[in-house]
Amino acid sequence: MAPARRIVKILLIASAVTVAAYAGVVVAAWIFQDRVAFPGRGGRLPTPQEFGIADGSVVSVVTTDGVTLRGWYLPPSPAPAAGERAPGLIWFHGNVETVGGLGNVLRDFRPPDIGVLALDYRGYAESEGTPTEEGVHRDAEAAWAFLASRPEIDSTRIAVYGRSIGSAVGLYLATVRPVAAVALDSPFTSARDMARAHYAPVPDDLVQLSLDNVARARRLTVPLIVFHGSDDFIAPVEMGREVAEAGHAEELVILPGTGHTTMYEHGGAFYRDKLHAFLRRHLGDIH
Repeated sequence: MAPARRIVKILLIASAVTVAAYAGVVVAAWIFQDRVAFPGRGGRLPTPQEFGIADGSVVSVVTTDGVTLRGWYLPPSPAPAAGERAPGLIWFHGNVETVGGLGNVLRDFRPPDIGVLALDYRGYAESEGTPTEEGVHRDAEAAWAFLASRPEIDSTRIAVYGRSIGSAVGLYLATVRPVAAVALDSPFTSARDMARAHYAPVPDDLVQLSLDNVARARRLTVPLIVFHGSDDFIAPVEMGREVAEAGHAEELVILPGTGHTTMYEHGGAFYRDKLHAFLRRHLGDIH
């Protein structure tokens, strides 16, 4: 075979391999979008007592589509007197986290006088089902219904806290149920923006997930606070700033030298106290 023909053949084969590889990436992106956003985590759900939370309990919550979710309920401490009710907080964790894995955080960041509900999304730890965007929306609504039905909780004073993927879950809930305040940690702007940042070869039109935090933040009519790390390379701080601006956040708290997975560690007492002060301002105390 002449050298020129050999080179052409090699180039054609290389091009075919490249096209096939790209097609494989595109097909995988189409099929596994939910799995990328919500990979699920197995494992046992420990009890709150294993983390020194004496008054906490493991709870089961059933969604409208019949999926049983498991998690923790930490009642207001101290407990309200007869006839009084306390505010509530629903805690939505990140996509590679679980309630049990955050046991120390939930213990140390637990706000006083507020009942806290933290459930594992479907497909996480001991919760049933397979996680999808629509599915975790149902999980969020079930969480609100459970907390709002507690006799010791004032359903008009329920706040949401959402970290990372949980920011999308929390913002969704805040636009479909009565929520008094929203706190977000390391929010991203949208699924398409995250795909552009981390999966550049994937065409925008193939991203079927919405997870549009900017659009939902614009619809907020309640107070918002946003926490973000300056060195976040998963959801860059510019994303947090855009979400904060869209929701007219009363404060954007940027933690210097902090990445996506070190917010609690680096933020420590400063982060906790900022969060607690925000909740006190907008939820009040037991009454």
